[in-house]
Amino acid sequence: MLAAMSPSLAAPEPARESAGRGRDDGCPGALRLHAADDGALARVRIPGGLLTAEQARALAAAADDLGDGALEATSRGNVQLRGLAADAGAELAARLTEAALLPSLSHDRVRNIVATPLAGLDGGIDLRPWIRELDALLCASETARALSGRFLFALDDGRGDVAALDADLTLIARPDGSALLRLGRADWCAGTTDGPRAALRAAEAFLELADGAWRVREADPDGTRLATRLGLTRRPLPELTGRRPVVGAQAGALGAGLRFGRATAEQWRALADAATTAGSELRVTPWRTVVLPGADPAVLPRLAALGLRTDPRSPWEGATACTGAPGCAKSLADVRADATGALDGGAAAGGELLPAGGTTAGGELLPVHWSGCPRRCGHPTGAWVDVLATGPSGYLISQPTGSTTEVTTQQMAAAVAAARRTP
Repeated sequence: MLAAMSPSLAAPEPARESAGRGRDDGCPGALRLHAADDGALARVRIPGGLLTAEQARALAAAADDLGDGALEATSRGNVQLRGLAADAGAELAARLTEAALLPSLSHDRVRNIVATPLAGLDGGIDLRPWIRELDALLCASETARALSGRFLFALDDGRGDVAALDADLTLIARPDGSALLRLGRADWCAGTTDGPRAALRAAEAFLELADGAWRVREADPDGTRLATRLGLTRRPLPELTGRRPVVGAQAGALGAGLRFGRATAEQWRALADAATTAGSELRVTPWRTVVLPGADPAVLPRLAALGLRTDPRSPWEGATACTGAPGCAKSLADVRADATGALDGGAAAGGELLPAGGTTAGGELLPVHWSGCPRRCGHPTGAWVDVLATGPSGYLISQPTGSTTEVTTQQMAAAVAAARRTP
């Protein structure tokens, strides 16, 4: 069962940031912790979202022993630990190293690789060899150490799911083993017979012209300068469906969703247990879900009972939120609590937003994102409903069409449901 989305790959968007940032990249990692209001935060890179069951259990143990007892999946398929003590870095690094989750101390933050979660499971191309090769190439490149912690590689099996995620370098696999390489937001691509090495060469070439930029779109919005440096021949981008995994049973796998990307250590261990009986692999997706290849659908009721999302028709599908208060000092409201009330309120009123086919009568259901301040951290790409806190109990709902509605928290459930149904 798959959900459709519109990748909108045809035209590059204008760059929003200047090429030279004029400040250091403060993106957190496993070694560089971020000081949040609820304690230190560590971000563990999980290339391609691939985890063994034992690695998942190691993360759960670290969350219990060192953090606040929960783990967060990010929009890049990575995993965060929150509530860490300021001096927890050395112990966390030792645990991650032992679990083979920190293969290079000098390349920790540059291992940002997303990949099609269902690749190789439903008849598509298996991308795991590419994921591992690209990760090894990055860790072996002295030049790549200089990449920003925000620089993103996307490996797509041809369906177009992660190709729509605004990556800096996108590889689209072809049936003959070759690949198409897209540079940032360029509206064209180039063919290559050696995908991972081509991606590394492009990343290293970007650093030669970056002039302080963190992302390709900042230094080279249409890819012209980078293409000239690499000697690439342009060709049209293919049409991509952009279909991505949903929760519940699907071809060759199960999908379980994390509410706002956050799961308790107990929930995480339950996912690891389900994976153990089916090949011991988990795949963390950029949509804050976990794919369990080959897992038995009989485990779904237990996962649901633990609070994981398993119903693809739930109002929770496509719903995200920033950390909000009290974890973030900039947030004007406890957006996750308010969003939970709105989403559960819609469900309690019989408001299943998605019928079995995955669309409403008016078209696709729009994603929705709650933000506690205008920074809108973690918002999705493409068209989405923006729910912005204006105070402790008020929100501004903006639709992709530009229309806006001011609501209270009590009015939010109905207003958000209506906005998401807008064609």
